[in-house]
Amino acid sequence: MDSQQFREAAHAAVDEVIDYYDTIEGRNVLPDVEPGYLRKILPDAAPEEGESWDEIQRDISSKIMPGLTHWQSPNFMAFFPASSSYPSILGELYSAALTGPAFNWICSPAITELETIALDWLAKALHLPSCFLSTGQGGGVIQGSASEAVITVMVAARDRYLKRTTAHLAEDKKESAIAAKLGKLVTIGSELSHSSIQKAAMITGTQYMSVPAGKKEDYRMTGQNLRELLEVCVDQGLEPFFLTATLGTTGTCAVDELGEIAEVVKEFPDLWTHVDAAYAGAALVCEEYQYLTEDLASFDSFDMNMHKWLLTNFDASCLYIKNRVDLISALSITPSYLRNKHSESGLVIDYRDWQIPLGRRFRALKIWFVLRSYGTEGLKAYIRNHVQLGEMFASLVASRPDIFRILTKPAFALTVFTVVPPSHSSSSTNGVSRRHPVSQEQPTPLDPNATADQNTAAANELTKEVHDRIFDRKDLFLTMTLADGQHAIRLVSANPKTEEKYLRRAFEIVVETTEEVLRDRAHGGRHDENGLESVE
Repeated sequence: MDSQQFREAAHAAVDEVIDYYDTIEGRNVLPDVEPGYLRKILPDAAPEEGESWDEIQRDISSKIMPGLTHWQSPNFMAFFPASSSYPSILGELYSAALTGPAFNWICSPAITELETIALDWLAKALHLPSCFLSTGQGGGVIQGSASEAVITVMVAARDRYLKRTTAHLAEDKKESAIAAKLGKLVTIGSELSHSSIQKAAMITGTQYMSVPAGKKEDYRMTGQNLRELLEVCVDQGLEPFFLTATLGTTGTCAVDELGEIAEVVKEFPDLWTHVDAAYAGAALVCEEYQYLTEDLASFDSFDMNMHKWLLTNFDASCLYIKNRVDLISALSITPSYLRNKHSESGLVIDYRDWQIPLGRRFRALKIWFVLRSYGTEGLKAYIRNHVQLGEMFASLVASRPDIFRILTKPAFALTVFTVVPPSHSSSSTNGVSRRHPVSQEQPTPLDPNATADQNTAAANELTKEVHDRIFDRKDLFLTMTLADGQHAIRLVSANPKTEEKYLRRAFEIVVETTEEVLRDRAHGGRHDENGLESVE
């Protein structure tokens, strides 16, 4: 492909991307394909002769699009968003054109320096403490994901802990002491910490223990529960070295008690505390959420993903370190072929020492483009709009207490709710039951004589069935969570194309599906796609 052919292909690709975004709401958000569909329609090997761009582009529509889940669709309300924007896409285009592995400053000084500057801009926009700025002892670095960020800082935490706790020993005693300690190291998270914390513990060869964070704690880690677990570790001869506190858990967007945790960790100075704010951290651009940053200076690292809720396409996970020496000393290896006078002068940053891989992409460009295109005021308006839409959806759910129960207070544009089983005695209080009385021959799930566990199990079964039927529709994508034994449906109103009309339609779908499930259960069967009843 020469320059003129590239010009024509690029124009065609841009037109197709714009058309895709402009019409995405008309597509089913979930694909209707079976596992292995693509292998059946692609050749077994690459072509011997090159193909024209026209042929390749046609296969995007005919072969790739049918197998995509459309994360940019306004009907994608699952997981957390993976947002994008046109300025971010342009950043990726330039990044691809200006490509370089950028492991050292000298590989492309602009790539390194723009990352330092852009992450300082972002830190100020998020109201992070000044200790996380590159102008002090800390600084930011772009990682591929929050999972990558946590394994990176966990390695640094392990290295720092072992050095500190063996510093008093003679050199000939340190190696055996470190070997003895490795089997005692413990990583700590809460019951609702992201699974990446436990995975990172597996990779670093350390034990994992979780702090209770159930309904009575409002699904958040408290200082008291943390202290109790740390004391258990000490009593058992274990050595906690790494703790993750969460600002916006995946299940319910709960925020751990950061102030209480900060007080507890003062008593454990060798414990590295990391704050996982992968999704909800984006809301810190808004003044009304910045009180959450008051205690962050007490912690060692902080991570948030711009690629979730701040209009920057994957991957752009922004990791901040309070003391960059902790990271560099754990990850720096300099073979002869990487040595250069600029790195050895100590005047430049080599981001290869801030991450596990050697090479890295020019990801700062898209962050720079987004920050400049929207400005901090534009980002605030973007977040606030989604929060308001989330509150509107939660009010719709609350308007139907006969069939829904909100599990936790709506937070960060997330609503978490369960389906309420009908009771024996309330056929007149449930709108569904009034129209379709429950058959007395078949007991309803909620029994006033049943135990709490039995009623929870009944509600869980009903909630899962409603979720699964919505999933099968493929025009709306929601996901579930499990909190303290309670299954619940999650709906996130933070997609770039989210509007009130889509959320109202989502509510209609949830209501229609719930009423359908209740009717089918009342009549002992389920209706198929043609409206005919089938007995299960």
